[in-house]
Amino acid sequence: MTRAFLGLGSNLGDRRAHLRAAVAGLPDVVAVSPVYETDPVGGPAQDPYLNCVVELSTELSPRQLLDVAHRLEQDAARVRTVRWGPRTLDVDVLLVDDLSLHEPDLVVPHPRMWERRFVVAPLADLAPELVPAGWEGRVAGDVHPAGRI
Repeated sequence: MTRAFLGLGSNLGDRRAHLRAAVAGLPDVVAVSPVYETDPVGGPAQDPYLNCVVELSTELSPRQLLDVAHRLEQDAARVRTVRWGPRTLDVDVLLVDDLSLHEPDLVVPHPRMWERRFVVAPLADLAPELVPAGWEGRVAGDVHPAGRI
């Protein structure tokens, strides 16, 4: 089995319901981080996000995990019109064990994850051993605890 982490975010519609449905649609869930409300990073002006990280113990490959992520986004009626724009659901493959993969549409570890507090804070809740010491001073953005999904 492979240990994998996916990042989930939503800032349109019923944000918590979108996250809840996505987690319910994931296979092999081991744990779900607390939810954080976060300001958007990059892109146009938009409403705050709810973000969390999900840990999986899975036999799925990174490519299969990306396929699952895209299916969940489609199920949430995500529309891709503006890069880093508002979305009903965003699902990112963050880490898959210690694999490193560089393909045009899939990079693992996620190339910007260590720069974003909305990813690192919930990841640290689930797997503090994977997060570099002193990360709090090196990541962008603010996060505010928002309970559980």
